[in-house]
Amino acid sequence: QVQLVESGGGLVQAGGSLKLACAASGRTFNNGAMGWFRQAPGREREFVATITFSGGNTFYSDAVKGRFTISRDNVRNTVFLQMNSLKTEDTAVYYCTAVRQFSGNLYWPTDYDYWGQGTQVTVSS
Repeated sequence: QVQLVESGGGLVQAGGSLKLACAASGRTFNNGAMGWFRQAPGREREFVATITFSGGNTFYSDAVKGRFTISRDNVRNTVFLQMNSLKTEDTAVYYCTAVRQFSGNLYWPTDYDYWGQGTQVTVSS
């Protein structure tokens, strides 16, 4: 059974930083990808970033490009999201996600196979 477990969320002031982690168990994603989506109250779940495990190719939404960095540890089957220069509009529940076979489609929740439970990130002004 595949599990994705997120950690690292919390409360931070605008301009601050947080680092999220997501550990996967139950299978490896050597030909796939892992990433992050987020969902704010009253809004749809939106793409944040994804990284492929083979090659380490990274993809970001325009909203976070230049401020967030996604990375992975293939040995520990873990993905990280370093979030800098946080803004109040980054407040959301952040969900870790994974796909078994990366096809190039990555911007929609339906492109992924597995999801974590989510971790709350709150940025105060």
